[in-house]
Amino acid sequence: MGLKAALSKMFAVFVNRQLNHIRKNAVTLQQNTFSNLIFDAKDTAFGRDHHFGDINSYEDFKKNVPVRDYEELRPYIERVVQGEENVMWPGKPTYLAKTSGTTSGVKYIPISKESMPEHIKAARNALLSYIHETGKADFVDGKMIFLQGSPVLDIKAGISTGRLSGIVAHHVPAYLQKNRLPSYQTNCIEDWEQKVDAIVRETAKEDMRLISGIPPWCQMYFDRLSAVSGGKKIKDIFPNFKLFVHGGVNYEPYRARMEESIGTKIDSIETYPASEGFIAFQDSQKEKGLLLLVNSGIFYEFIPSDEYFNENPTRINLKDVELDKNYALIMNTNAGLWGYSLGDTVKFVSKNPYKIIVSGRIKHYISAFGEHVIGEEVEHSLMSVAKEEGVDVIEFTVAPQVAPGDGRPPYHEWFIEFGKEPKDLKAFALKVDKVLQQKNIYYFDLIEGNILQPLIIQSLKKDTFINYMRSQGKLGGQNKVPRLANDRKIADELSNYISNN
Repeated sequence: MGLKAALSKMFAVFVNRQLNHIRKNAVTLQQNTFSNLIFDAKDTAFGRDHHFGDINSYEDFKKNVPVRDYEELRPYIERVVQGEENVMWPGKPTYLAKTSGTTSGVKYIPISKESMPEHIKAARNALLSYIHETGKADFVDGKMIFLQGSPVLDIKAGISTGRLSGIVAHHVPAYLQKNRLPSYQTNCIEDWEQKVDAIVRETAKEDMRLISGIPPWCQMYFDRLSAVSGGKKIKDIFPNFKLFVHGGVNYEPYRARMEESIGTKIDSIETYPASEGFIAFQDSQKEKGLLLLVNSGIFYEFIPSDEYFNENPTRINLKDVELDKNYALIMNTNAGLWGYSLGDTVKFVSKNPYKIIVSGRIKHYISAFGEHVIGEEVEHSLMSVAKEEGVDVIEFTVAPQVAPGDGRPPYHEWFIEFGKEPKDLKAFALKVDKVLQQKNIYYFDLIEGNILQPLIIQSLKKDTFINYMRSQGKLGGQNKVPRLANDRKIADELSNYISNN
């Protein structure tokens, strides 16, 4: 064991003590966070507009601060982007994280001097939690790769601006810099495919031990590594590769293909970072769920997802959440986001400590007929049948077909790129449909009532989703394919890629 590995084990013990305090005192820490946020922002423009000086309780806060998405907060954010100080948080943000939304176009999320360290600390603690639980620390003595956006930052009204992953690249601790790949020059390549090829050239002969990134883009990296090495498995290219760190999308639909590419099962750590704040990470290989970070400058609120679009939905804080119930996640942060609807839905799988899974997107659902099918239900239905049938799914998306035009009832149309196809696609589709009916009673009723016909799967050509994302200028980085939609914008594009096999 190297010196870094030995030191990391010692540090992991210290960090675990801190995390145990957080685990045991989550509600109290959230209340403290709430009080500190309100006090610190009371003299900002937002604080004055919403009477922060008169807020003495969470009930006061709910009366004064409505839930808003990015578009509804945009008037304040635009003032920040234009360089105005003391708008939503004291001073000016240190960074603006540039991201893209499905409805908002380009978004600029403020990152303050108070919030930036929390991103770094959370990523570090995810690794240290793994080391503490498993005793496995050798990966810190080898090379690590973080597939991320370009670290090149623009300046907007005196504020450094770029992708979150590129911003974070400037804050990698010095003790990891010598271990870290790719090189700065390679990281700066904007074209994703050129970048992946350059990363392959830089890393193919290195002692890679930790690989991190969004699963579909890591899969592309693995595919190209295998291609240049004569079809070798990743475990044979990197014999000491032992840990995969991922976030951004649910890993389960990708796990089988990733492990097939690697050639073996491998430990993984799921993280839940967002430009708005680092929300949670997997702190155990044995227990389900991600530890909610309750002492990191974020005060969380939750709205039952089935009430989200009501005029007056229930709005609660951490102490009142229930297990196994889908909630829309609302954030209030030490970068100045208030009553901010992130767009994600989460479900608590534990309250001692508070652990969540990410169950979907509040706007990524299908309810063209009142069924309100969500991402978690779709992913479970597909992947459980795929595992049973030995089918390999690369990527998929689902949309309603409201008017088939042949006299039949409407249906959900699933566009799937398979690695290994089902022997009988229609029979496979019926199995998936049966599982979905079991998961969603509204969908079951619509099928039983012949309002909907069972789902139809369209098998897509190889590399369809890569080609689609390339055509949209969204190949690589933090870009993800929406799994569900209520319209057919993506579906109509993918109809051009249907396989005739």
